[in-house]
Amino acid sequence: MNERSCCGVGRNITLADNLVHGSFGMRIAILIPARYGSVRFPGKALHPLDGQPMAKRVYDQCTLSGFDTFLLSDDERILSLSQMHLKTSQSCRNGTERCAEAADTLTAYDAFINVQGDMPDISVEIIRAVARELQSNSLVTVYTVMNDKERLNPNSVKIIHNTQSAMWCCRAALSYGDHHLGVYGYSRSMLQRYSSFPMCKAELIEGLEQLRWLHAGCRLRVIAVEYSGIEINTPEDAEKWEAQNSSKQGRSSCNQTSTIT
Repeated sequence: MNERSCCGVGRNITLADNLVHGSFGMRIAILIPARYGSVRFPGKALHPLDGQPMAKRVYDQCTLSGFDTFLLSDDERILSLSQMHLKTSQSCRNGTERCAEAADTLTAYDAFINVQGDMPDISVEIIRAVARELQSNSLVTVYTVMNDKERLNPNSVKIIHNTQSAMWCCRAALSYGDHHLGVYGYSRSMLQRYSSFPMCKAELIEGLEQLRWLHAGCRLRVIAVEYSGIEINTPEDAEKWEAQNSSKQGRSSCNQTSTIT
């Protein structure tokens, strides 16, 4: 088997799968690109969150949507975390390139939803919102509200939009803009075009793969979603996630105790 080996691609589709896919009028797969060599947080895909590797937690959350879900990586340690996975080449420079490469193998699907491997709090509602938009748009992403403190954080990506389409994305401290979440939807044809577009200077400086679409003149449809989770960009984010979820578990335990008594 070549470098792009896969596991679980040829399995039989269950009745549940057909019901989910049929309700959206197309065959959609979720792709989770993950790499070990993150610049800001090396090894973060394997970093334990409440005892579970982050990429595994993202994968499990995505499978709750009912869509076929594949973990994409060039690292066997990451691939071993899921039953459904695809090994991609080391030449992929970002998650979208990894998804585009995987799409060449996953020929049974009409469209794809890219959920970044650092979103352990991804929800079924967000995934299905993207799936609905893919029925009438070939390129989709999501955003949520951003507070003033986060707008000053260079690890938080800001999106400037007109409520319908993205105008630009950046990491710079701004007094406006919303929080761009690492979730994208693509038609097959649109995803396959990505690698043919030249990497623009802004993409290199910002380290934001979505700027290649915008620089090429593609319309990036945006939808507003509710999201109170944490994207894990740095070790500090992981600590914040642990603290937040420890607090939730503590409140849940107290509520259960109160109910029992």
